[in-house]
Amino acid sequence: MSRTNPPHGRVGRPPVTSRTQIITVARRLIDESGWAKLTIRGLAAELGIGATTLYHHVRDKEDLLLLLIHEYAQQIPHPEPSDEPRDRIIAAATSIHDALTEWPLSAEVLTGDRFISRLSTPALRLIEEILSGAVDHGCTPEQAVQVFRDIWYFTVGEVLIRDHSADGPEAEAEAEAEAGTEAGAEAEAGTEAEAEAEAGTEAETGAGAEKVPAVDGGAFVNDLDPEQLPLLTALNDRWTALAARDTYPATLGILVDGLLAQAAPPAARNRTR
Repeated sequence: MSRTNPPHGRVGRPPVTSRTQIITVARRLIDESGWAKLTIRGLAAELGIGATTLYHHVRDKEDLLLLLIHEYAQQIPHPEPSDEPRDRIIAAATSIHDALTEWPLSAEVLTGDRFISRLSTPALRLIEEILSGAVDHGCTPEQAVQVFRDIWYFTVGEVLIRDHSADGPEAEAEAEAEAGTEAGAEAEAGTEAEAEAEAGTEAETGAGAEKVPAVDGGAFVNDLDPEQLPLLTALNDRWTALAARDTYPATLGILVDGLLAQAAPPAARNRTR
């Protein structure tokens, strides 16, 4: 009786991995554990493929991130066109703000112009709207670039500050603790550090080190001197609530009006609202 020799090498086709699969799994992992913990090997394992296979689709994490951002930009709703240049600028900036707020990680990585230059057409169209609105208002192309940059800095800063503020000190402490664990810090040392922080123990950082006051749940800053800081003291209990207000739309309008008034020639300044 003849024996059948076992087949050698790979049997059948390798698993097919689509761009949609990569994006879907990557977004899930990022939402679960954060961008910092995502690795190409970990993503490949979740996809059920080897890291070498995944490298055929993305070169590295930066390439993966750009892929995610490009895909996300495809879903950003674009505002209805308007004949009023100022309204076009406001609408485009608001669309950018809303998209970044929905996914703050994109704001983290788009803080440099080099990333903006590599965006796909859907995202660049919003930038084009701001530039064209400024030019139609009377700005030179060079002035329009400055208008966009100032709006961009304001928008990204607002998104990131609100996102980090939402995390709060507890989330920051947890992230620091995790980083210490990954770096090989001993659990006992971490526990002692937490106990010292909770007790308000001053760390030994050398003579003349300034003590940062602890903050309770009601006040923004504790132990304020009302004689030296009268306004901060008066607003202290309401500061957190006041700072949490969504003032982006109103402030954006003020910013745009100021930028157009300063950048445009005198004839156009008279048209500024």
